[in-house]
Amino acid sequence: MSLDPALIALANDMADAAGTVIRRYFRTPVGVDTKADESPVTIADRETETAMRALIDRRRPQDGVLGEEHGRQRLDAEYLWVIDPIDGTKAFITGMPVFGTLIGLMHRGQPVLGIIDQPILRERWLGIAGQATTMNGQRIVTRPCPSLDKAFLYSTAPDMFKGDDAIAYERVKSKVRQPRFGGDCYAYGLLTMGFADLVIEASLQPYDYCAVIPVVEGAGGTMTDWQGKALTIDSDGRVVAAGDRAAHKAALQALAG
Repeated sequence: MSLDPALIALANDMADAAGTVIRRYFRTPVGVDTKADESPVTIADRETETAMRALIDRRRPQDGVLGEEHGRQRLDAEYLWVIDPIDGTKAFITGMPVFGTLIGLMHRGQPVLGIIDQPILRERWLGIAGQATTMNGQRIVTRPCPSLDKAFLYSTAPDMFKGDDAIAYERVKSKVRQPRFGGDCYAYGLLTMGFADLVIEASLQPYDYCAVIPVVEGAGGTMTDWQGKALTIDSDGRVVAAGDRAAHKAALQALAG
């Protein structure tokens, strides 16, 4: 399908609105609350999502929204916006600009648009199903990585892997050239630009990965769950993104044991 330009314009305007709020609070003494899942949240997270939702309500009131801070509405709508105002709140509150705003759009369950926006560095990745991914308007592509021993691997934090997942992850980590932690959604951006080869994560929510799928795939990468299945909003939160299909296949094999 050809995506309506008005949807792309709305997504970009949402990212602009998010950036305006985030830049106002970045590296200021904001209060930090703890949510039920023990993750941190700030006024910046909440105000940013409010600003994005206001644009959706004004221009696309028929669409559904699944957001991290203000819940879900109309999940059965033809178009569903899946948004994370600040993916990487821990980075945000410690002043490190590797967090990002994630804006995903699903059409009847399929990811058709994704934005990763880093508002401090002013870097924006845009992925549209069937089109080449861009970063600040320039086409970007992943790099070849035929085997795990050549791969640079990113994951947000080691404690996202529990029990059997931790054992499986260690099998991959022990085989790669260089494992790195941190980066949140920014790591996926680095993968699409050819500076990293794998991102493996667990314990994610749909708003953590739905926006990333079109960005990774449009740059020539592959992104699935740990079984190699397509990601949906009902996936179990374990993801593998790779710039090279060979590296993706090898990572899946190592995870499976």
